[in-house]
Amino acid sequence: MPQLNKGGKFIFGLSVVRDDLKIHIPPQALSEYDATRDDKVIIFTGSKITGGFCVTTFSLLSDSKLKHILEDCPALRDCQLSAGEFIQYKGRKYAWLGIDSNGVIKLPQSTLKALELQPGMELLSIRSSDIAFTMGAKGPLLEKAHNFQGNIAKF
Repeated sequence: MPQLNKGGKFIFGLSVVRDDLKIHIPPQALSEYDATRDDKVIIFTGSKITGGFCVTTFSLLSDSKLKHILEDCPALRDCQLSAGEFIQYKGRKYAWLGIDSNGVIKLPQSTLKALELQPGMELLSIRSSDIAFTMGAKGPLLEKAHNFQGNIAKF
């Protein structure tokens, strides 16, 4: 998958929010972040510029400098919330979702609304850090992806 400009963010591909509210995560992102390892992922709200949401795993988060999120939010850590139900923590919202072995997640309608997403929208899968990748819904990177002359895989 390309970098949209030299030295820029690495892009895994574009995913569409399907009518059944399912999103197919690009295989390279699944592999790099071992996202199907726990059969659940943690999502959290994206930046104001990129929107959408970020994706990580319980394993990655619990082994990182951000493990305090799980320590301070036991309802998230122990999946005591409903799938897709957000909990507020230090300016971001966090939730867990199931992920199948093919890398498909399904957003409950309430989660879709909270993230200001709707069926048919494209989400740009972006390498963000060694802890999480972003499924961006807006902003300059998504615009560059739409204008990119090379091949960007769609899922």
